[in-house]
Amino acid sequence: MELLDRGEGRTDLLSSLSNLGVGLGIGIVVGILLGLVIGQIPFVRYGLTPTLEFIRAIPATALLPFAIVIFGLGDEMKIFIIALGTMFPILLNVIDGVRGIPRESHDTARSFGITGWTKQWRVVIPAVMPRAVAGITIAIPLSLILVVTSEMRGSAEGIGAFLITAQNSFNQTAVWGVIILLGLLGVILTTIFNIIERRLLAWDRGLHGRDLS
Repeated sequence: MELLDRGEGRTDLLSSLSNLGVGLGIGIVVGILLGLVIGQIPFVRYGLTPTLEFIRAIPATALLPFAIVIFGLGDEMKIFIIALGTMFPILLNVIDGVRGIPRESHDTARSFGITGWTKQWRVVIPAVMPRAVAGITIAIPLSLILVVTSEMRGSAEGIGAFLITAQNSFNQTAVWGVIILLGLLGVILTTIFNIIERRLLAWDRGLHGRDLS
């Protein structure tokens, strides 16, 4: 595959993977933390719901011109777009997960004197874990789309930039090579996350299987 045969191609691949990893990581952390906070404070949730719905309706790629003006064409712009786009499915799933915690769980925790961080760790986080995992499952392929799209807008390196160069030179072999590579990356990332997911949900089941006391 031409992308991997050339030294510049390997640099493009590593650049894309680096930006994807950082952007997706930020999206996951921010999405989960904000979701936990917003989901547990009713007046914040009700106040922010219209704003969240408004922002969610805007495709992250539509914010590319804004991101370029603010961050330029460097890695910061790409990371911003990836983080913003991947954050929302995680954020909204976590908020729904928090809202779906049965009142009995809160009452039981209260009766055992479980509050504060202990309650978050023993009750809230295990309860929302399946929804957070569902959000991340959506975010992973979305991160691939966003990293390539952001690199196609004047970037000097990355898989998206390589794809544009191949397009402009009518190099069909390189174009299809990149498309196949992206499909393989998607499969690899999803497989890795599925392994992590099984461990996370096993931990979740272990916590739920224990008595709160």
